[in-house]
Amino acid sequence: MEITALCTIMATLSIFPNRSQFFTYEPVTLSCGELKNSSDWTIKRNTSTKTNEECPKHWGTKNESNCFLQDAYPGDSGLYWCDSGAGACSEAVNITVTGGSVILESPVHPLQEGDAATLRCMNKQRSFINLTAEFYKDGLLIRNSSTGIMTMLKVSKSDEGFYKCTISGSGESPDSWLSVTAGRPKSFHSPPMYVVLPVVGVCLSLAVVLVVLVLLFCLWRNHKGETDPDVSYTDVTIVPEVQPKSDKGGCVFYLLSYLKGT
Repeated sequence: MEITALCTIMATLSIFPNRSQFFTYEPVTLSCGELKNSSDWTIKRNTSTKTNEECPKHWGTKNESNCFLQDAYPGDSGLYWCDSGAGACSEAVNITVTGGSVILESPVHPLQEGDAATLRCMNKQRSFINLTAEFYKDGLLIRNSSTGIMTMLKVSKSDEGFYKCTISGSGESPDSWLSVTAGRPKSFHSPPMYVVLPVVGVCLSLAVVLVVLVLLFCLWRNHKGETDPDVSYTDVTIVPEVQPKSDKGGCVFYLLSYLKGT
């Protein structure tokens, strides 16, 4: 069962030096960061022999929210995390202490797609002169480097996996898991107000002009129907039939229908 499935992520476990692999007898500092009431937080670990061990009750020495491993041993390898004791925690980090002569320095925390990543192969003597290293992903050779460094400018989900490195004459490092999460979705940016306001103003002006023109046309049409001089009343024959309704309001009805449709 994953540790983080039992709590809410509200902190980040910091490690110094900033890597997850260490040589035997190296000092390691772990911290829960600058948290409110940081002294109430506890750093815990699961190793191959013990679970839910607290610092400093079972291991290390403590100063506020910091925990120190003065001399790390292979038996200190395991999962480490911050715990508030009240349902909050950090992501767990897998720390490996090796008795070998080569380690891989890689990102401790998950990367997002598009982030850059640097992997560095290190030997116990910390010598970087003529340090030729080979880098492997999931057991397959992916790159040779004459500097002992491998850089990925923009990682993707396909870059997620187990990485290790080898140095000729020194040996190989333990595996280290590189985690890549989906990138942040691109947010929609609405056009600035200095662009929107003029466009709205023009549209409103055109609408007002259109309404005025239609009203003027209606008035002209009704006025013409009432004062037509060509109508002769001497030749009118009254026929008993249903007369159509007056068209005086037709233009206004048309205008209202038009506005409703728009």
